Amino acid sequence: MSQNNVQREWPLWEIFIRSQHGLAHKHVGSLHAVDGASAIQHARDVYTRRNEGVSIWAVRASDVVASSPGDKEALFDAAQSKVYRHPTFYPTPDGVKHI
Repeated sequence: MSQNNVQREWPLWEIFIRSQHGLAHKHVGSLHAVDGASAIQHARDVYTRRNEGVSIWAVRASDVVASSPGDKEALFDAAQSKVYRHPTFYPTPDGVKHI
């Protein structure tokens, strides 16, 4: 059995890396691995070549649950009616970049 055939049987993992200067993990790609520990090792080799990461998450792709684009209205349009969540009623200081 070739290596490609073996890898196709291994589960697909979604890889998230937290950078040294970031607060959140960001999706960087996907890879096949036999288990979670191997996925972390492969992710380190593939996605952190310049020692930029401080944390790696490997999530089995089959465990990811996502909304459908058709659900956009039901999920996100309700927030438009909550204008108090938007910083439009008071001045924002110049030094504040993200609200």
